Amino acid sequence: MLDKILDLARIGLFIMLGITGMLIYEAWQKDHPAATPAVATQAFEQAGISQSNRYVPTDAKPAQAADNATVPAQAVTPAVTTPPSETGQIVTVKTDVLEISIDTIGGDIIASSLPKYAETLGSSSPFALMTNDPATRYIAESGLLGSEGPDTSSQQALYTPDKTQYELQAGQNELVVKLHWQNNTGHANDVSVVKTYTFVRGSYEVKVGYEVVNHSTQPWTGNLYTQLARMDTPPPANSGLISLATYFGAAISSPQKPFEKVTFKEMKEKNLAMQINGGWVAMVQHYFVSAWIPTQTALSSYYSRVLPNGMYTVGFLGPTLSAAPGSTVTTEAKLYTGPALADQMSKAAPNLNLTIDYGWFWFISNGIFWLMQKIFDVVGNWGWSIVLVTIVIKLLFYKLSAKSYRSMAAMKRMQPRMEMLKERYKDDKPKLTQATMDLYRTEKVNPMSGCLPILIQIPVFIALYWVLVESVQLRQAPFIFWIHDLTQHDPYYVLPLLMGISMFVQQRLNPPPPDPMQAKIMMLMPLIFTVMFANFPAGLMLYWFVNNTLSFMQQWYVMNHINKEVALKNA
Repeated sequence: MLDKILDLARIGLFIMLGITGMLIYEAWQKDHPAATPAVATQAFEQAGISQSNRYVPTDAKPAQAADNATVPAQAVTPAVTTPPSETGQIVTVKTDVLEISIDTIGGDIIASSLPKYAETLGSSSPFALMTNDPATRYIAESGLLGSEGPDTSSQQALYTPDKTQYELQAGQNELVVKLHWQNNTGHANDVSVVKTYTFVRGSYEVKVGYEVVNHSTQPWTGNLYTQLARMDTPPPANSGLISLATYFGAAISSPQKPFEKVTFKEMKEKNLAMQINGGWVAMVQHYFVSAWIPTQTALSSYYSRVLPNGMYTVGFLGPTLSAAPGSTVTTEAKLYTGPALADQMSKAAPNLNLTIDYGWFWFISNGIFWLMQKIFDVVGNWGWSIVLVTIVIKLLFYKLSAKSYRSMAAMKRMQPRMEMLKERYKDDKPKLTQATMDLYRTEKVNPMSGCLPILIQIPVFIALYWVLVESVQLRQAPFIFWIHDLTQHDPYYVLPLLMGISMFVQQRLNPPPPDPMQAKIMMLMPLIFTVMFANFPAGLMLYWFVNNTLSFMQQWYVMNHINKEVALKNA
């Protein structure tokens, strides 16, 4: 009976490992689906909407302070266009961490690059986050909807810049870019608008402000809207498994749900339409995030739309603004566009750091990354940080592991007596079970305690996997020798081989399973795991190799110490 329990325990561990692998594989399939046909365009063509147009939220209901109900989804209304006679200019902005291109038509950000992050390992080109390339278009739009402009349901504002090139100079902490607009109703300076972008050194947060001056004799009303629009074209991964289960899509935050994914599939099926106090809306991809953040005290209408040209749009429409004759009104929002850095995102908006999705064991992942960051600040190498974190984890569980290894040593020492009992009671299973339990009780051995190290290692393994996959700090981070990127697989497969060897050595110290078939399976496990995880991130293999090495060293020490104790006792 006890043998069956032990067999079931071992089988349970195998099942847990198998389920973990299946879940990871399913996540891969979910986040890398087969190509789907383009969005049907017939209904839009009947409505007279050009596929080159962008969505303007003229059908979204402005938020009302007394009404917090869900905004009903509505059909897409004619999108904004720019008369052919009007052509925009491109305003380029360079800071120490951002390179931005702004189109004076709409004053939208149509391209952004990150000088601190290379496009690929060894490349001199900065990583391009946003682009106006038709095939992979990804832009950040914003505007003021008003009957008198600057943006209307049929026309997009054309701004005039002070200059077309801006660069943050040495010793300069802030860079301000101003775009100007005034209406053309025939009355001089009826309404004028200044759209201002404010960039700060070292920050991926951009303030976008509007100042509306009403020189007319009639009140001006309008609504701020901001939105992110992109094609469903995820950036290519450098390794098949490095993007395993990483999220690509939209996300939204509210007081009720601090972080909620809105997949492209969900956006196709139903328009997002809800009113939220504060919050934010974002587009998330591996390592990088763009998010529009309203004033956190404002009640805004959040929406999504899918246009016939394949552009997925998410954004918010702010509350109605009003400027009496002769008065001025201002409004602003923030755009975070850059790497998923928890400290910067937390400062930009509440819960924006949750876009770094560490999965089920996020609480372990947060602790592991915090410790890794502290160690990195001292040693300056993420690989050595992984090694030292592994040592710390082993020290934390030293006593628990030692107790388990003592149990394993006792089990191994009892093997000859177990065989004698099996031979003596081979025809009487109940007596064999009772005799085995009496032997365990006499020797004070718990046969189940040997499973604890594996049970402890599984969540830590998964948590560290998420840290390696989701932490942009480890992107293209080298270790030593041939390991130039800890988030990519070992190009020579040395670490997976070392991991397999260390697993085999550790296994040899354990008592063999009583069932011959299980014994054969256990012997094959190091080979199976080596092949299965050969293409996993080098950082993960480094952790597993160091962990196994420390484990069998501790196990050898404990078992050798016990053998000496037994020898002295029997002398």
